[in-house]
Amino acid sequence: MTPGRPWNRSLERIRLIGDSAPDHHSLRTAVLAELGRVLPFSAFVWPLSDPLTATGMSPMARIPCPDELPLLIRLKYLTLAGRWTRLAISPSPVTTLLRETAGDPSRSLVWDGLMRRYGVTDVLFAVLADKHGCWGWIDLWRTAQESPFTADEVGYIAAVTREVRPALRRSIARQFVMEVPVGRDPVGHDPVGHEAVRAGASAIGGGPRPELPQQAVLTLDADMAVVGGTASVEEWLGLLQPGPRPFQRVPAEVLNVAAQLLALEAGVDDHPASARMHLGSGQWALLQASRMDSTGAAATPPLAVTIQACPPAARLDMFARSFGLTTRQRELFELAARGADTNAMAVALGIGAYTVQDQFKQIFDTCGVHSRATLLALAMGTAQ
Repeated sequence: MTPGRPWNRSLERIRLIGDSAPDHHSLRTAVLAELGRVLPFSAFVWPLSDPLTATGMSPMARIPCPDELPLLIRLKYLTLAGRWTRLAISPSPVTTLLRETAGDPSRSLVWDGLMRRYGVTDVLFAVLADKHGCWGWIDLWRTAQESPFTADEVGYIAAVTREVRPALRRSIARQFVMEVPVGRDPVGHDPVGHEAVRAGASAIGGGPRPELPQQAVLTLDADMAVVGGTASVEEWLGLLQPGPRPFQRVPAEVLNVAAQLLALEAGVDDHPASARMHLGSGQWALLQASRMDSTGAAATPPLAVTIQACPPAARLDMFARSFGLTTRQRELFELAARGADTNAMAVALGIGAYTVQDQFKQIFDTCGVHSRATLLALAMGTAQ
């Protein structure tokens, strides 16, 4: 589709937003406001995702059912129609509920189990993915008061994803080098003038970097309701973004990794049930879901979500992906993290020492640093 003049002007505004937004929360807020000016929708969900596992984190949303958030997330992950992990590897990153179900939305588990009760008649699904990973997805809901999404609207959103995708990845990279503002209320007015469940990046603060709590484990039942947890759970939940008040104190990230485990067990998707989340002050957390061992008393053992500081290898992977390092640059970056010098890198990769140095100059330019020490300090979270 070739967008008409109003949409061309909208894409120009979105391009400017991508160039100027200081963080992913500001980027998503401004893009949603622009979409709301040219494209009607009743509700939206826009999470980021771990680029490796495609598991959701830091969602922004305006939905009519915040008290049913666990059910919405569980059904979303178990639904094949319009699933973001499939769109990420398809020729087009955008589709609709009616297109995916051949006009019969009851074939969608999330629509049949929840959306239909709220009058949803169509959903536009868009994924933001590139060769470095999946960075998030957008769902726009329409109700009976609005027409189904048209082919032209699908084409417009496809053009939007092409503009927003690199800007979104850059905004994730900036989390390694800048602080995210603190004190952001997760519930407030959304960009198009309605109440929103808003989860920008949570932050610890701008002072000295605190020590992260000990590893915590939160247990959930089949409906993803909390049934228990270890002593440090409350500390971790205080660092993660809370769910929409007053219905849900459990962060959406916990629900997302748990739902991904259900999808994995059901054969819907094969990505690991884990996600890395930025906490602020150079800190990252790793959330992983697993099934607890059966005691024989319960038919289905509970889910366990482990929360811990992000291990070094996982941080390095997130850093390399978010800055878009090439395969060769990533090899050199990982060798540097293991303590290899220039000559050792050259021997290991079968290239010249000058090539190693040239590649690092490109890495420095990409990451905005001037030395390997500073590069590694940013990647490992040791920069003060």
